[in-house]
Amino acid sequence: MRQDCKFFESRTYGNGETVRKCDLDLAPEAPWRCPAECSGYQPRLADVNWKHGSLVTPPPPAEPPGLDERGDEIAALLDAAEDVVNAAGPSIMAELEAEQARDARGGRFAKLFRRKRRD
Repeated sequence: MRQDCKFFESRTYGNGETVRKCDLDLAPEAPWRCPAECSGYQPRLADVNWKHGSLVTPPPPAEPPGLDERGDEIAALLDAAEDVVNAAGPSIMAELEAEQARDARGGRFAKLFRRKRRD
């Protein structure tokens, strides 16, 4: 991916896993490649005159075999996985809000003396 693009984002988590993505969701082959002629590409300007330390973005994972021949299928699979995650979001948020509302109804003393739930 183009690391010099304004919309490139990389984040490394504590377990060492790294997410590399386009904030505009214009890279169907992320985290491996951006489109050759990306309509959203803009050079990153905030880096001008900054001094960069020794931290660098980790290299992307190895490209899957057949990315050139089956890129559309791989992009469709990644989109389907994203749809599954996005579909789960509202129900997870509803459960969290219900739990927070239940905790809020109890007041301060109920929070101190409530029993831990066993699932």
